[in-house]
Amino acid sequence: MRNIKTVCLRPIALWMLVMIVGECGGIFAASAHRVGPGVPSFLVRPGLRVSLAAKGLNNARFLLLDSHGRLFVSQPGRGNIVMLTDKNGAGYFKKRSVFVANVPAVQSMVYRHGWLWFACAGRICKTRDNGTQTHAGKIVTVIKGLAHGGWHWWRSLLLTRHHLYTSIGDMRNINADPPALGREEIWQYNLDGSGKTIFCTGIRNTEKLLQRPGTHQIWGCDEGSDQFGHPLGETTGHQKITDLNPPEEVNHYIRGGFYGHPYVVGNNIPRYEWLKKLGARAIVKIAQHAIPPAWCLPAHWSAVSACFLTTNYFPGLKGDMIVCCHGSWDSQPLVGYRLEVVMFDHWTKNPSGEFPLIKTLVGGNNILARPVNCIQAPDGSLYFSSDSNNCIYHVTYVGPKNVSLATTRY
Repeated sequence: MRNIKTVCLRPIALWMLVMIVGECGGIFAASAHRVGPGVPSFLVRPGLRVSLAAKGLNNARFLLLDSHGRLFVSQPGRGNIVMLTDKNGAGYFKKRSVFVANVPAVQSMVYRHGWLWFACAGRICKTRDNGTQTHAGKIVTVIKGLAHGGWHWWRSLLLTRHHLYTSIGDMRNINADPPALGREEIWQYNLDGSGKTIFCTGIRNTEKLLQRPGTHQIWGCDEGSDQFGHPLGETTGHQKITDLNPPEEVNHYIRGGFYGHPYVVGNNIPRYEWLKKLGARAIVKIAQHAIPPAWCLPAHWSAVSACFLTTNYFPGLKGDMIVCCHGSWDSQPLVGYRLEVVMFDHWTKNPSGEFPLIKTLVGGNNILARPVNCIQAPDGSLYFSSDSNNCIYHVTYVGPKNVSLATTRY
């Protein structure tokens, strides 16, 4: 009798399994690594496909798509902005030209009304096509004499309807020096470069500023330091405190806000070097005025940049933030190396969770790519850059339309 029951149940169990796979999206079961030709074996969330969009771009950092579908890539090491075109619409940007040259430390770019704005060493500039559709014309310097160089030389740039916002990070990695003039703050200007004023203070290294779609809110990811526990005697390779601190911050920047750096980090955690220098009472007083992060990502992930999704091209993710995590260099084990989704609750409008979209670190120490910047294409798909293998990747959705990516599993 026991054998009869077993025989009868097996077809039922098989039928139930087929139904479950079908309901969950059988396409997910085909492969956990959905990558196209020329793409390393990234760990890719079910329902996604990663294709190679461009290669051979030395020091590829920030990306920008203009209204003509041209893809711009900043190369700060070479001082170039390269323009890529996909002539046949096949998804691979084969044709390229140096659109802007000889602008040291160029990274952030914004396209506005036919003008390509960019931030470089000590300047905010803009330029536009010289008529050839392959090279820029005259470069107009909008703002000059800005702080530049140092350990964190990347300058952010955001244009809103009426204003320009920019920042540059801490001169050093970890220190007990007061903030240097013109650094560790977000500055606001009029679009003609006039009206300079401090917007907020207490940031460490926010490489990209974002305006949250449908609002006037300004957001950014602030990267935490290395060597957090070294003032206590930790050393590289023996740093159990440093490996877990401080967190990467996802911040909502407001006018007049103070975000704690360099005195307190993350959820108002005192920095040991400043605790020693100023004393506990002063640090507690400073913490009273510090605005904690809207969300914290794990330490040393190096959250270089992010973008907000404006559509449900990736099901269920409209309004969420995609964060490019460049990855750690001295923590044990290695961490980060991914595109991470920070979910925003539709009711509270605040961050409410996170999950990985793509991981480029496999096997614990095999670094396949170091994501730098991600942007959303007009069709809703994503592009992201990697400066370790000099490539641009295209992320598309190939799963069923009725399954939220937040509910899928590897």
